[in-house]
Amino acid sequence: MERTRSGPDAEAAAGADTAARTPRSSPFAYTAADEEKRRGVRRMKATATGLLLLVAVIFGLATWADRSGAGAWAGYVAAAAEAGMVGALADWFAVTALFRRPLGLPIPHTAIIQNKKDQFGATLGSFVGENFLSTAVVRTRLQALGIGRRLGTWLAEPEHAERVTSELATALRGALTVLRDSDVQAVVGEAITRRADAAEIAPGLGKALEKIVADGSHRKAVDLVCVRAHDWLVLHGDSVMDAVQGGAPGWTPRFVDRKVGERVYKELLRFITEMRDMPAHPARGALDRFLADFAADLQSDSETRTRVERFKSEILARAEVQDIIASAWSSVRSMIIAAAEDDHSELRLRARASLLSLGTRLSTDDRLQSKVDGWLEDAAAYVVSTYRAEITSLITDTVASWDANDTSRKIEANIGRDLQFIRINGTVVGALAGLLIYTVSHALGG
Repeated sequence: MERTRSGPDAEAAAGADTAARTPRSSPFAYTAADEEKRRGVRRMKATATGLLLLVAVIFGLATWADRSGAGAWAGYVAAAAEAGMVGALADWFAVTALFRRPLGLPIPHTAIIQNKKDQFGATLGSFVGENFLSTAVVRTRLQALGIGRRLGTWLAEPEHAERVTSELATALRGALTVLRDSDVQAVVGEAITRRADAAEIAPGLGKALEKIVADGSHRKAVDLVCVRAHDWLVLHGDSVMDAVQGGAPGWTPRFVDRKVGERVYKELLRFITEMRDMPAHPARGALDRFLADFAADLQSDSETRTRVERFKSEILARAEVQDIIASAWSSVRSMIIAAAEDDHSELRLRARASLLSLGTRLSTDDRLQSKVDGWLEDAAAYVVSTYRAEITSLITDTVASWDANDTSRKIEANIGRDLQFIRINGTVVGALAGLLIYTVSHALGG
């Protein structure tokens, strides 16, 4: 309990003691800035108290003058001064009772802020929840704002689109920097492997191969293989002949083996040369038929499809393939970061152009504005309807965590100066009311 020394304005005398207190660790702690404001409050308290003392002196002098026969005027002045003292004392009590117990007496319903702080917080939280966080209020306010149109007009300015692009690039770089490569690589590798295992690739490959063969797109690849095979044979003729001779029986003469090797090499070179130079070569036709049949088997033959799936699983299970999948993230990450840091990269240029286009559409397209406004209204309504209790509990819990004494002193420091005008007005209004009552009573023959 905080006790005052004496008198209706004892708080002014105790100001030095209050200032000497050490601020508490409360989130709503009393600070040096509050103490500076409180000095102004004390000056106003002194003014209000001085006015009370003045009317008390006037009351004493007027009463003495009335008893001394100074005239009827003394009674009017005494009545006005007396009512002024009553009004001043009543308002002093009311103002003081907000923050502490007047004269330190345990009078009920005093020190209201200290004793009712938590209740005030709960009431404030309920008030905010009912009047500011209702779905209807939020929707009405958002509709009045026209956020879609304003956002579009703002984004349509090139400097604003550039600013948003820069902020998005910074956020993207920050997110990629925070993510651990090992975690992302594990997730990416698992996702790719799981999706590849779940999807059968043979029918898709068969359709793609069928289309390639049908429009002749594979012929360029065949041409390239034929050219490379011809060039290789020309450069490695001796190796081919040695390989043929090495496979001959041991009882055949060596010159025969050499003749056979030369003959095989020449026929092989002639076959590859003809296949390279003749688009209608029978071997090319045979290759076309083979690819077409294989494409059909990939789509309809169960054995072929099973073999392809088994081969796919074996490939995916290899450590080298898993390493390639995992390392792909590092390459993608480096590429994205580099693009985000470069003001003239294709990524940022496209993002900037997209924002400008979006801003232009939003600023002119009423339907798009209505959609954006509707999305925002739905999102806001969902948040306030779902988390209203959590939001209002922030107010309630925050107020409950404040120290009662610090709260009372801080509030008094910020609004106490205005409250002292209540005391001054009470003194003046009380004096006028007393004078009016005294006048009316005398006019009626009292």
